[in-house]
Amino acid sequence: MIELPDANILPLSLEHNFWTWSAQKRISPIPVTRAEGVYFWDVDGKKYLDFNSMVMCVNIGHGNEKVIDAICDQVRELPFAGPGFATRPRAILGEKLAEIVPEELSRFLYTTGGADANENAVKLARAYTGKHKILTRYRSYHGATYGAIALTGDPRRLAWEPAVMPGVVHFWGPYRYRSTFHMDLPEVDDERLRRDYLNHLEEVIQYEGAETIAAVMIETVTGTNGILVPPDGYLQGLRDICNRNGILLITDEVMSGFGRTGKWFAVEHWNVVPDIMTMAKGLTSGYAPLGAVAMKQEIADTFKDKVFEGGLTYNGHPISLAAASAVIEVMQQEQLVERSHQTGLFLKKKLEELMSRHPSVGDVRSIGLFGAIELVKNRETREPLAPYAGTSQPMVALRKYLLEKGVFLYTHWNVVLLIPPLIISEEQLNEGISIIDEALSITDNAVE
Repeated sequence: MIELPDANILPLSLEHNFWTWSAQKRISPIPVTRAEGVYFWDVDGKKYLDFNSMVMCVNIGHGNEKVIDAICDQVRELPFAGPGFATRPRAILGEKLAEIVPEELSRFLYTTGGADANENAVKLARAYTGKHKILTRYRSYHGATYGAIALTGDPRRLAWEPAVMPGVVHFWGPYRYRSTFHMDLPEVDDERLRRDYLNHLEEVIQYEGAETIAAVMIETVTGTNGILVPPDGYLQGLRDICNRNGILLITDEVMSGFGRTGKWFAVEHWNVVPDIMTMAKGLTSGYAPLGAVAMKQEIADTFKDKVFEGGLTYNGHPISLAAASAVIEVMQQEQLVERSHQTGLFLKKKLEELMSRHPSVGDVRSIGLFGAIELVKNRETREPLAPYAGTSQPMVALRKYLLEKGVFLYTHWNVVLLIPPLIISEEQLNEGISIIDEALSITDNAVE
């Protein structure tokens, strides 16, 4: 390893690197040196509780020796093989994935991450159906590459329009707290929420023409746009609509997969099997870059005699595949999916307590260890504490306070996201929630 004093990490990083999702003059990264379990440390030795699994990906926690050893062993045996080669880690991972995904999804295309997994899912859907339109939801995020950003429904798409991938049509998805169709109602039940949003989708399909639509793509549980859990019956209804109209269902499990919701994959909560399912992030727990597209056999069979025109140099990289197999083994041995469910019940209780104490908390939502706190200026009007696609002084002050106290998490507009590693204990979770409890006095002071 090249020696570099800790004090030089930040200045040299700022001097030579171009930073994503940032105005370059305003970037202020944490100079991190090491990580272990649910914590990481900066160059000054300050300890942070990682309430975001770094980038919603380190599901098994930092520094797991079993995964590190698997990566090192693979580097020594075969550090690289091109995507056209059969390798031991490719053979092993395919078998392991087949054990944990819905059984109808038996073939896997490996990619470098979630964005190109979603783009390849679109290619497969279009090739299989012979149709070109893809329907995705407005409050969604599917990646930052040009095709994936076209699929994305949230404002991150707007900076790069006109998108280079045509044929994407956006529709509304269920969002109980801010339901487009129920603004005049103080509350809306599952049945009405499910019915009205499925009716809306059917109307969009009618206007667009089912004969032109290859697939509907959704995040099974919406991620950065607020941890939006679908009402019971919505996924089943969506599956039925797709079946009746000859449309494929693609579920994006990049963030919600690998135990995040208390199941291996979020679709399992509703016993729905998509035609194509994408994954990344928790697939390797961030230890190496990897994405995957799981598909039904009949979709793969489209290319029995026809060439699949696609692929990248690092598709099926042996090191990444070895990391993924080791992660799955760790999750199985340590029962992290079950643990996510159990600890998630504790998180849900703690979030409800925060809502009972703080007038700035308009809503709380969670499923497994996938949680959100939605902050408002006024509970009656539900006016958000930060505008759509924007921020505000109270939200900036909240995150600043949390970082000063050693809690690292993401905020998205007026929503605080809680996405800790699945290994987190109730005590560690309580440690972070207690600091959030203190910080919410800042947002309470902004209530009107």
